[in-house]
Amino acid sequence: MTAEELSAEIQHCRICADRFAATRTAHSPRPVPWLSETASILICGQAPGLKVHQKGRPFDDASGDRLRQWMGIDRDTFYDRSRIAVLPMAFCFPGYDAHGSDLPPPAICAQTWRKRVLGSMPAIQLTLLVGAYAQKWHLGGKSRSVSQTVADWRELPQHFIPLPHPSWRNTGWLKRNPWFEKELVPVLQARVCNLLQHR
Repeated sequence: MTAEELSAEIQHCRICADRFAATRTAHSPRPVPWLSETASILICGQAPGLKVHQKGRPFDDASGDRLRQWMGIDRDTFYDRSRIAVLPMAFCFPGYDAHGSDLPPPAICAQTWRKRVLGSMPAIQLTLLVGAYAQKWHLGGKSRSVSQTVADWRELPQHFIPLPHPSWRNTGWLKRNPWFEKELVPVLQARVCNLLQHR
């Protein structure tokens, strides 16, 4: 099955309807697939937030602005699906718990779709692992805490770059870890630029 065919199938997925109806937001599923058979860069995050759920486009929020800044690209490049694909651990906004915190991505989403989707995107050369859930799934035993996994980025295969979540709530982490923007971000931008230039 092609990435386009899978996208159409994913958009109709409702396996988490009852789960989402029971959350504080009591919302309906709205999968946000952003797949591509030609993209060379894949962004693997956690799950869409409420704003992305409302807009229907991945990283169309303040977190996306910071991620694009880290990557050194503009919005038009980021949303060029022929060049960049996005594969979260769950395609839908999971909702909030009783305290207003983000719920984790339902594991059933990755169990149902992830391997099939990855198999439909053969051109991927660089995968950005954004946050703990994506890092654990892709790195297995090599994944530790987000801070440690990101700090050990040089030890990973060249086609993986681990990142903290670009949420503005992580501003404190960035201030405590200035090496991230001094050492890792320039390498990230160079790899992204090289892949985009050679298309």
